[in-house]
Amino acid sequence: MRSLLAACAVVAMMSATPAFAGDSPNEQIFRAVEREVLKYPFFTIFDSVHATVHDGVVELTGKVTMPYKPGGIERRVVKVPGVTQVINRIEVLPVSPFDDSLRVGIARALYGSPHFVGYGLGANPPIHVIVEHGRVTLEGVVNNDVDRRIAQSIVSTFGAFRITSELKTVAEARAELETL
Repeated sequence: MRSLLAACAVVAMMSATPAFAGDSPNEQIFRAVEREVLKYPFFTIFDSVHATVHDGVVELTGKVTMPYKPGGIERRVVKVPGVTQVINRIEVLPVSPFDDSLRVGIARALYGSPHFVGYGLGANPPIHVIVEHGRVTLEGVVNNDVDRRIAQSIVSTFGAFRITSELKTVAEARAELETL
């Protein structure tokens, strides 16, 4: 069976599509795991969780802002029908006032920008801001390449030590899902 690997943040906008009868058991488990992560009440735009599913074994990776989040997410995922084991490799980001300041400032600038007003309307906004030791990674889905470049431009004004964009366009995210 093939493995499924995708970022929950990236796939969040795609999760509204129902499971089809032809979906493999891994795909059905992945979609259920994705829903559980996205419904976790403490999952924010400052967290990144990825899931891999293979024969009922779910591996969770990513980075979160608080030490209780990896366990909370794992407790939700282990209850998903079909999950036989959860390997939890979610890391907790270090406590840092500088990182916290970057997170909040960048999120306010992105979602406060007139260009991104529509992006912040849902319960799970599609752009996640991951900050570790002053290094910023943007993850998620944007409508097009122009939006990706504008987001990077906004972040570049904050004095981060390094900026990495892992933003995908809607078309790129769909193409990635089709290859899984």
